[in-house]
Amino acid sequence: MMKTALICGVSGQDGAYLAKLLLEKGYTVVGTSRDAQVSSFRNLLRLGIREKVKYKSLVPTDFRGVLQVISQVKPDEIYNLAGQTSVGLSFEQPVETLESIATGTLNFLEAIRFIGAPIKFYNAGSSECFGDIGDRPADENTPFRPRSPYAVAKSTAFWQVANYREAYDIFACSGILFNHESPLRPQRFVTQKIVAAACRIAKDTSEKLYLGNISVKRDWGWAAEYVEAMYLMLQQEQADDYVVATGHSYSLEELVAQAFNCVGLNWQDHVVTDDSLLRPTDLAVSKANPTKAKEKLGWSANYKMPDVIRMMVEAY
Repeated sequence: MMKTALICGVSGQDGAYLAKLLLEKGYTVVGTSRDAQVSSFRNLLRLGIREKVKYKSLVPTDFRGVLQVISQVKPDEIYNLAGQTSVGLSFEQPVETLESIATGTLNFLEAIRFIGAPIKFYNAGSSECFGDIGDRPADENTPFRPRSPYAVAKSTAFWQVANYREAYDIFACSGILFNHESPLRPQRFVTQKIVAAACRIAKDTSEKLYLGNISVKRDWGWAAEYVEAMYLMLQQEQADDYVVATGHSYSLEELVAQAFNCVGLNWQDHVVTDDSLLRPTDLAVSKANPTKAKEKLGWSANYKMPDVIRMMVEAY
């Protein structure tokens, strides 16, 4: 029997890749956007699936709207990928960040509880919740110490999911995803900003690339792989939370070097440190232990940072 999936935030990087994956698995895919009538769904167009997805307009902070869409679509699975996605922007828009992530997630959970149907729910968690943990790789039992409004909002949503799973026996889980990139990333994300600048500079432009703290370390993976983990979480018999990552961290400086190396340039000739780009608080090191996902989901990452940046440069 064909399943129906509702993807909230289908126009984003993860939403587009997830829609493609589920369509390939024979799902009916319904995607939501704030205003589906005028949205270009550029990422879906780029993946060649724009016409294969059905669309609904939805603002997740509107409970009545959430209830209405779920009642109309009758999904087997809901993937909540909506909400503000930028750590940097969250310092400028903390209220919008908290509401779009935490209130939006709560509305989905409450609507599922109200309807009473056996709907499986996936929540997009974030490695930002862990905060600064030093050199210890974070797993599902590592305490949260959020250091940005974005991380606070994601932590709130995570505990809402855990609470509804325990209190109401709802199949709800969070994927605690570490950084994951692709050519679908907009340029406000530092990885795409770096890739785009390196590619432009390689074409004889004299511009400089301005960056903040390049000593930070992150675990960067390939987004198209990470959506497979999301799907697998909802195919399990028991709902649970999982860290999704490569297990290998690199400094931003190493990422920059890789991007410029891919276009045959020395990054040090073209990069300038700009203190105005530093965040009020930032994570020095982000490390992951994705063992549980490998053991229970059978999922592990095939691509690490050097591969990811090379593929992004090739696709630019």
